[in-house]
Amino acid sequence: MLKTKKTVKAEPKAEKSVKQPIPAQEADKSVYKIGLHNLRAPFGSHKKRKLLGRGAGSGHGKTSTRGSKGATSRSGPGVYLGHEGGQSPLIRKMPKRGFNSRTPLKYQVVNLESLVKIKEDIINPSLLLEKGFIKSKSVPVKILGNGELKAAKTFQAHAFSKKAQEKIKNTGGKVEVINA
Repeated sequence: MLKTKKTVKAEPKAEKSVKQPIPAQEADKSVYKIGLHNLRAPFGSHKKRKLLGRGAGSGHGKTSTRGSKGATSRSGPGVYLGHEGGQSPLIRKMPKRGFNSRTPLKYQVVNLESLVKIKEDIINPSLLLEKGFIKSKSVPVKILGNGELKAAKTFQAHAFSKKAQEKIKNTGGKVEVINA
């Protein structure tokens, strides 16, 4: 049997209507108002949840896409950071030595070579802050022995290195330790 194409007759085109101004009472009815009652999420923004454990026919039955046995097949948190299977983790192989204080003493360090530029006879933390050698007056100051002194000066700080103390005393200066 041969199939023949059916011919469809074209309908006559309707004449274009000229838009007339809408009276004020009817204008309110024609305006489309958007509100929470007629908002819709775009298509594809909400994906259906994968149904698991609904029998062999569903394709997600028996093990419910989790493979077989082991920690990953069970509920609850998975493996922790640093987990290495049966092997002894690296963190347990590393030697643990020494002691790290939870509240270490941190000093603002200033070298003797930078203090040579100061012309005052008494050098203390407030002067160092004013000149820009340290950033805070509340953090203790330690003077280190890098550089050479030329003039005898009095140094006031919270701590001094042995080398710095020797150099200050050799030039005839004084070392005064401030107790914080």
